[in-house]
Order: sequence, then structure tokens, then C-alpha cells
Amino acid sequence: MTRTTTVVTAGMDTHAEVHHAAALDQYGHLLGTRAFPATTKGYRQLLAWLHGHGAVQRVGVEGTGSYGAGLTRTLRAAGVQVIEINRPHAHTRARRGKTDAIDAKAAARKVQSGDCQAIPKDTTGVIEAIRQLHLVRASAVKARTAALTQMGEVLVTAPATVRESV
Repeated sequence: MTRTTTVVTAGMDTHAEVHHAAALDQYGHLLGTRAFPATTKGYRQLLAWLHGHGAVQRVGVEGTGSYGAGLTRTLRAAGVQVIEINRPHAHTRARRGKTDAIDAKAAARKVQSGDCQAIPKDTTGVIEAIRQLHLVRASAVKARTAALTQMGEVLVTAPATVRESV
């Protein structure tokens, strides 16, 4: 008797502190759902949990550029294919209900059905570092402009001796 290996497709509903996972077998049957801390240790626990169900094929992750960025990097480093999942539309969530487990299952089903095929951006290279520098610079310029505007507005109401000394 030959034993077939279970092929696992997973979905992740990501948040700041905890990520919720759902694992499906190759037939679409739910193997389980579980929450993991959004930490390096939590990512290792997640990978071990997924591998405990079988050969991990793909993982759909919501928020690959925000809450799921660290998880995405960890999964890729482990050789797992990551698919970017858009957050469910509000009407869909209202019809099906809203729990992290439901969102994680929906993400896994989107990957398994082929509805989502987007590969997330690589956030580990030089281009990402330059993007981050541009982001910080733009923020600093905006803050400086706001401070100068505020100083000008405060100066208008200052006593004449202060206004004339500037």
C-alpha cells in the first residue's frame, strides 16, 4: 500500500500582533486553523505546523507589504511560494461573517482556486532600501514644511516686538 503525501495550501490573515493560519489539503479539505504570534519564533512555529500537515505548496498572505511583510520574508527564505491576497470586500465579509479563521480559510481557498496569483514584491534588496530612504526623506520634508507654516502662523499673533525682531 502506497501512502500519498498531502499537499498543503495555506492562507494567512495577518495582524500587528498575531497571524491566523488555515491549512487545506490538495482536495480543499480543511486540515486546521491556528493563531501564531507575529514574531520570528511565531513564524518558525507556523512553518513547523504547516509542514506537520504535509508538503507545503503555497501560502496566501494578506498584507504582504504591511503586517505580513516579516512573515512573507520568512516563508520565502524557507523556500515556500507566497501569493499576495487582497483583503476581502466588505460585502463578502458581511455575508460570510468575520473572524480571523474565516479570513484565513478564504485566503487559502483563493490561492488553491487560482483566483489570486500575484507574487508579492521582494522587500529584502537594494531597491527596497532606497524606497525606504525616499519614504523617510519625503516624511522629513513634509514635517519641516508643516513646522515652518506653523511658526509663520504663530508669528502673526505674536507681540509686535517679537514680530519685528524676526
